[in-house]
Amino acid sequence: MHTILGTWDVRLKTPIGTLNAVYVFSDSGGVLAGTASTAAETVPLAALACDGPRVTWRQSVTRPLRLNLDFEVVVDGATLTGYSRAGRLPRTTVTGARREDDAAA
Repeated sequence: MHTILGTWDVRLKTPIGTLNAVYVFSDSGGVLAGTASTAAETVPLAALACDGPRVTWRQSVTRPLRLNLDFEVVVDGATLTGYSRAGRLPRTTVTGARREDDAAA
């Protein structure tokens, strides 16, 4: 079982401010899948890989800027920490907390 499965409230501390997003990770027939949602948009996650507690993925966003992002996080129980990067831009700190009751989301 993947350590990342479930619904996560995630904060991304970017140079233009902190963004809040909801990430949902699921296992569909042994294939890891996910989406990221903000007030502006919902996007699919690509190239999801889970290696123990280390999870990586890619996603494209159009708001607040059009960017292709690469993520690398480490899951420790109900928390995740790591970073995202868009090309040559500085790393963005990523932190998250797993929702205790996914059914209530």
